Formats: sequence, structure tokens, C-alpha cells
Amino acid sequence: MTWAGSSHCNSCAIFASTLANMADRAACGLGEVDGELVCVGSSTTIGGRAVLADGSRVNFNQDPSGDGDAYEIYSPALHNFNSNPYLNAVNPIKRLSFSSFGNLSLTENTTLFSELMFTNRQSDQVATPGGIGQYRPINIAATHPTNPTGQDLLLQRRRLLEAGVRDFYQETNTFRTVLGLEGQFEAGGGWWDWSTALNWGRNTGIDGSTNVANLDRVDQTLDTSVCSNAPGAAIPCADYLGYGDITPEVLDYILFTTRDNGGNEQKSFTANLSGQPFELPAGWLGVATGIEVRTERGWRDPDQLTVLGIANTNQQDPIAGEYTAKEAFAEVAVPLLKDVPFAEMLTLNAAVRYSDYDLFGADTNYKVGLDWQVVPSLKVRANYATAFRIPNVPELFGGVAEGNLTTTDPCSGWSSLPPSSVVYQNCQASGVPAGYTQLGNSILTTVGGNANLQPENAETLTIGTVWTPTFLSDLTLTLDYFNIKIDNAIQRIEGSTKLAICYETPGLTHPFCDGSNFTRNPQTGEINFLSSQPVNAASERVSGVDLGMLYRFTMAGIDASVNWDVSYLKNYDVRPFLGADEISYAGMITGGSGSYTQWRSFGGLTLVEGPWSGTYTLQYIGSAEDINASPGDIGDHSPSVAYHNAQVKYAFSPSFDIAVGVDNLFDKEPPFIQSWTDANTDTMTYDLLGRRWNAKLAYRW
Repeated sequence: MTWAGSSHCNSCAIFASTLANMADRAACGLGEVDGELVCVGSSTTIGGRAVLADGSRVNFNQDPSGDGDAYEIYSPALHNFNSNPYLNAVNPIKRLSFSSFGNLSLTENTTLFSELMFTNRQSDQVATPGGIGQYRPINIAATHPTNPTGQDLLLQRRRLLEAGVRDFYQETNTFRTVLGLEGQFEAGGGWWDWSTALNWGRNTGIDGSTNVANLDRVDQTLDTSVCSNAPGAAIPCADYLGYGDITPEVLDYILFTTRDNGGNEQKSFTANLSGQPFELPAGWLGVATGIEVRTERGWRDPDQLTVLGIANTNQQDPIAGEYTAKEAFAEVAVPLLKDVPFAEMLTLNAAVRYSDYDLFGADTNYKVGLDWQVVPSLKVRANYATAFRIPNVPELFGGVAEGNLTTTDPCSGWSSLPPSSVVYQNCQASGVPAGYTQLGNSILTTVGGNANLQPENAETLTIGTVWTPTFLSDLTLTLDYFNIKIDNAIQRIEGSTKLAICYETPGLTHPFCDGSNFTRNPQTGEINFLSSQPVNAASERVSGVDLGMLYRFTMAGIDASVNWDVSYLKNYDVRPFLGADEISYAGMITGGSGSYTQWRSFGGLTLVEGPWSGTYTLQYIGSAEDINASPGDIGDHSPSVAYHNAQVKYAFSPSFDIAVGVDNLFDKEPPFIQSWTDANTDTMTYDLLGRRWNAKLAYRW
């Protein structure tokens, strides 16, 4: 690989050397230019990128030893910012948990039980130094004392590298307590089990970021009528044009730490009854029934400056909501046949559930299935069910967040396309300037909750078999087919996918072209808002096959077992809205939703002899095409990948053991893909860290 404009990158390394984390595995963000991979970086530059009154785009000094007033024509290859040295490949997490379980026999057949759980989690992530110019225009007049150009200018992006990295922090506290009664009684010739319980759970947390700019104060530092260059001035004047010109006094004045808080809570009452009321010719009839009343609520209170639109981040409003659900269910297991030819046992399973939500109304769902033990070595099972899933509290009331996500703008270079092409015509109609090119590899994208979500409805069909050959009783083989259909499915459609579908639709008539999905800066053509929040898609279809094997045997006095699971994803199709073309994800890899390779496999060999045991596992991820890349691009597909892991354990006693292992034994590198999210690959799918050792000491009492 090469870095276009390497002399600039070398100067950046002076500031990044002590922070290199992700860069150890991926030196920079890569993109294809003229048939080779080069470092593309972010267009939020450390010197400041601006548009002058005559329409030219310039970038100010980026050399810490250079002339602070120097500027030149902006070039992405020379000026874009390499963020990888400022990011961690893995983020630290601290977790403290406590749990307690109690039982008290009140009578011979009645027990009082309780559960108590508490978890505290603290985590933080290093992020690149922040930038200004995204959320509020920064116009600097030709006569301003910091403007060396002699022209009015719009400072589009200026990264505040002088302030250092941002530290995003989170701390959550989770409580859960359960108090209930359970017991048995005899009726109808059989025993019945019953239980009732009160449940309360609560999760609260705070989060925020250091080094966030107060935009009102940024404006004040540019207003010469209120700021001063005098030492100790209450409002210091700032020079944002050129790296190194922002003084520590200015940084202290404009930067602050955000603090958001939120949480969710659940309260419920449950009562269940199960038993065998009478015996049929083929066996006892099984019955279960129960009720549940549940209230769930969630809330999110952003930092006050974020609410007011003053913080250098997406403006957010406080959000809160709750719903109450009342549900009742009944299930039966009816033995139909027993000990007849080709039916050692045949059982019908059926269930019905009624749900009533105060926000979404009522719905009734059911399940029907058969368990067929054909012969002792062969079992067949089949189930058909309907389902009703309402959005959970985080999906509804999780608030809105944002991040710079790797995104492809289809209007980049549109004016070089044939004038008859749909993309050419749509980009021209959108007012994107001729000659426009996407300046970086990421676009600031909003994610989070969506209070307008509606419930999903689903139908599922599963058919499977379990075979234990009579000639090899220690071998078990399973084969399962699944087919799932979801209507009104809750989906997060990636920004690149929304933009591609919009601009490939004649006349910009696709709903993804609506301003609620994205907007552009009317002057520069850059995307200044892009939403990837969850929405209700029209439909979602998934089908495939799962295979499994478990074989236990003895080899030279050593107990051994081999397990092997294989999954084949036949199709995964999403129709974003009624009448839309389906988006086919099967065999595709995406830039934010993970990989939907058609083949996956995981297998392992375990050996045990006395206190010693060892495990060797192999994970296989099949090849996939990049859903957003053009055929022939570098990284338009990812090859199949296999990861090898091994562990050895020694047990000093039943309660005390030690284990040592190695993951990614052969140090397999993750593949480069065009739609990478971080580190030039899909970090949701592939291993980023490479070979690593681990050790575990366990003591149980």
C-alpha cells in the first residue's frame, strides 16, 4: 500500500506515535485510487479546510513548525487526516457483579424463592480529536485579523488536534430482584406445578465525551468585539486557520465534557401453572398456562448544551416513554401414537398467546408442531408459529447518537458519468456541483432509537431431524431447515445503501430521497445529515439449513469428542417499503450490519485424560461480496477465512483449575473490504487483533 502525500503523513506521526493502537493492525483507512490502495483519511483536516468567496477550496497550514498563515489548494491526498493512530482496536471494560439466590420451604409443597443481582460496568473508548464546522457554519470575513486570504471564507472543517483525543466514557448500574412462590399439588391423578413472582429490574447509566466544543463560545472567540488577546482575558480571541494557532487558553475556554444520562426499567407480575390432567391411550396430556402483566419504561436526558444545540454534536431532545403489556398463554402436548410401527412416539404440540399493549393494541399468536420419534435412532420435528414483537425500550426510547461511518456517496464524480445515466441526472437535479468528489471516506450518521417504530409480525417454519445411528450410538447428527417471514420488520438500513438506492431511482422518487433520510449542503454538495436509525421495513425473509454433528469416543485411553456445526444461509431479503425492490443480503458483506456469508462453520476437538484437557477449535467464515462496492474494485469481495484456536487446561481439584490458550493461532489477517467500518474491514465479522495468548485461573466454592 502507499500513502498519497506521504510527507504530510510523516508529520502527523509526530503527534500520533504514543497513541498508535488500531494503527498497529491497520496503519490508515484505505481506499482505491487509480487501481491501488492508498490512505484516504478524513476531510476534517488539522489545518482547516475552507471555501473562499471565489469558489476555490483551500487548506491551511498543517506543519507544526510552518507558517501559521500559509494555505494552498486543498488536496485530499495531501491534507486528509489519518484517524487510525488515534483509535483503540479493543476498548477496556471493567465489570463488577454480585448475585444472590435464596429458597425457603414454607410447607412441604410450597417454597419462597428470591433472586438479587447487581452489575456495575465501566468502559471508555478513545476517539479522534473533534472537529468544528459540521454543525454550525463558521464564516470568517476578509477583514478578520486571522484571515490571510483577503476573501470572505467558509471554514468547512477544522480538526482540533491541539486538544488531543476525545475520551467517550460510560458507566452503567443494573439491578434485578425477584420474589416469588412456587409449589406443587395433586389433582386429576397427576401432579401440578405452579409459580408466581414479582420482578423488578432497572438499568441506569451516564455517558459522555471529553473535549467537545461549545459552539457559542467558538463564535465568541471569533467576535473581535467581545474577545481579547490580552493575557488572562475572560474571552480569548482564537485563530482557527492553521494548525498550532489555537492557544491553550482558547481550548480551555471552548472545550467541555458532556454528561448524558438515561436508563430503562421493567416491573412485572407472572403466574404459571403446568401439569398432566389425565392420561390418553398414548400417554399423559400435558398442559401449561400463565399470565403476565409487565410495564417497561425508558428515558434519555442528554447534556443540557446538547439539548440547546450549543454542543458540537447532533442536537438531541430528552426522550422518555413507557408501555404496559398484559399477556396470557396456554400450551398443550397431546400424545397421539405410541409403540406402533414407525411411530415409537408421536406428539402434537400447540400453543396460543394473547398480548395486549397499551401503545400498540392487541394481537393473538399461535404455534403448532409435531415431535415424531420414528424409531429409537431417528426423530423428526416440525413447527409452524406466528409471532408478534413490539420494539424494545432501547429501539423506541434509546435516544439519538451519531458517528462518522464509512459511507460511499454515489454523487462523487457524477459529472464524469454519461449524461443519460440515472445517477448523473439525479445528482444534477439535487444541485450537487459539477466536479464534486467525496472528500473523505466517512459521513457523520445519526443512529439510535426511533419512537415512531411499530411492532413486527412474523411467521416461522422449522423442520428438523435427529439421527443416532444404531451402528454408532456415540454419534449424533442433526439437520434443520428454517424459513422466517417478518412483516413490518425493524431494520437499520445503512447510509451507503440508502444513498445508492435513492440516486439509482429515476426522478429521485424513492422514499430514501426524503429529507428525513439525508440532506446536502446547498453550497458544497456535501452530505451534512444522514440517518441510519431503525425503521419498519415492509418485509424480511430468511431461510437456510443448519447441520450439526457430535461424536464421542475413546482413543488410546483418552476421552475425546468432536463437534461440528455448519450453517447455510439460502436467502436473506429485505424489502424496505411496500413496492420497493428487495435488497438481497445473502452472500453479502455490509458496512455496518455485519456479514451475511452463505456458509459458516464451527468445529472442535476436545481431549480429556485425568486432570488434563485440551480443546482445538476451527471457525470458518465463507466468502462474501461487498454490497456497496462496484464489481472489479479492490475489496469488492472478501475471501473465505478460517480461524484456529487452542486451549490446554489442568484441574488441580474439582474446584480449582488453570487454563492457557491462544486465539487466531496462525495470525490470520482480516480481509480488506470497500464498506469497512473501522480498520479497513468489518470488525463485526473478522478478527482484528491477530494471534493472542490468554490465561485463566478459576476457583469455585
